[in-house]
Amino acid sequence: MARCLELALGGLGNVAPNPMVGAVIVHNNQIIGEGFHAMYGQAHAEVNAINSVQNKELLKESTLYVSLEPCSHYGKTPPCTDRIVEYEIPRVVIATTDPNPKVAGRGIEILRQNGKEVTVGILEDEAIELNRRFITFHTKNRPYVILKWAQTMDGFIDKKREPNEPVGSNWITNELARSLVHRWRSEEQAVLVGTNTVEKDNPQLNVRNWSGRSPIRVVIDRKLRLPINANVFDGSQPTLLVTGNNSSALARKSEFTGIDNLEIITIDFVKGVEAQILKELAEREIISVIIEGGAMLINSFIQKNLWDEARMFVGNRFFGEGVKAPTLKGKMVSYDEIGDSRLFIYRNE
Repeated sequence: MARCLELALGGLGNVAPNPMVGAVIVHNNQIIGEGFHAMYGQAHAEVNAINSVQNKELLKESTLYVSLEPCSHYGKTPPCTDRIVEYEIPRVVIATTDPNPKVAGRGIEILRQNGKEVTVGILEDEAIELNRRFITFHTKNRPYVILKWAQTMDGFIDKKREPNEPVGSNWITNELARSLVHRWRSEEQAVLVGTNTVEKDNPQLNVRNWSGRSPIRVVIDRKLRLPINANVFDGSQPTLLVTGNNSSALARKSEFTGIDNLEIITIDFVKGVEAQILKELAEREIISVIIEGGAMLINSFIQKNLWDEARMFVGNRFFGEGVKAPTLKGKMVSYDEIGDSRLFIYRNE
């Protein structure tokens, strides 16, 4: 099962909104086949593992290990339970059940009805951790929310800016830490920022210092005050522009309608943006989002308790004054040193 979990990681950043799944087939204590779900819309782990076995006759005497309950419904591909039954695999060992209402125990039930010996719960905690995005999406009906920021040794995420100061980032961390952020972006489906972050830093919010696809950009701009030539409106990747129903926004909407890959979403800011944005993302089957600023936006998600994980860098700099970093109460689950920057990761428990 440990090998299944290792294989499953190969799908990180490529299979969402599906889960990451790995499968191993064992015959007489020897691995004869293995596979993982590599790309959304393509074959699932169990099918790839079965296809990798050279002598299919051995499947009738083998055990299939899989990190998540096999699917039992038609989606982009046929049910994996059908293939397991078709090849008469007698034993199936599953790490954890699938919370997707379309499965939710039905895959296990079908296998047992067809005479399979099914064992569930091997390395279950590890399997749940692996697919925490997918599980959160199906149990809380919202994306898995990751908060990310970098702060100075004295607790600021940005220095005090003068009115005529040039637009651009005031880097707090080193290049290696910034490359790690690009890797994180490649692993999540969406990245969310507020108006001030775009206005002051003009970020691209894409993946440059890592290999992988860029996430969907989600930009909040209630009054549509951002310049149309901002990097987030360059049309290079799918972007959702969240705005309000007000005269300022209505007056400028036509300026943005011709931008490639841009969709404008209107919400009621009086009712609060956090839950509404997460609902919009969930309806698009976006199962994870990383919120990169600014402090006001991150704090609003903390205050509404709409976060699951926080990744906080502390760089080797002092600002003396400026924008105070977000504060939260969570369980620190890891600490790492990346050159002269430190990384703290918290979970909301």
